[in-house]
Amino acid sequence: MQSLELKIPPPLLALLIGVAMYLLAQMPPAIELPRLFRLTLSIAIAVLGFGYSVAGAIAFHQAKTTVNPMSPEKASSLVQSGIYKITRNPMYVGLFLVLCGWTVFLMSPFAAIGPLGFMFYINRFQIAPEERALTKLFGEEYMKYKARVRAWF
Repeated sequence: MQSLELKIPPPLLALLIGVAMYLLAQMPPAIELPRLFRLTLSIAIAVLGFGYSVAGAIAFHQAKTTVNPMSPEKASSLVQSGIYKITRNPMYVGLFLVLCGWTVFLMSPFAAIGPLGFMFYINRFQIAPEERALTKLFGEEYMKYKARVRAWF
């Protein structure tokens, strides 16, 4: 299974899952909620997710380290400030929340599989190899950070 590690850029994965969610949402049953409530809630969740992702990218940019999730071994610094005090993976949390917002918009129980599948895939094939690389690069400092800050929420 290591052949899948660090192969699909997380934003592309989220997009592919989002398309699959749309296709799954075409199957009954649909959950009925007032349109304005559904739209407001889905936008609020997606905007929160977008904010998490942007905050993570900005923190990486300020630290002058790579934002490329496909090459964690190129990290030049361990970012622990800003949003990284709340979660070790704000960009993935952000994509997860955007998919949750999309789930609310689609109002399909089948669409709810999408964010869960994203979380499973990212944990196994993205975060696990990233954590190995960061442990190798930053050693004890990363282990202390990992013990102090949650991976997701």
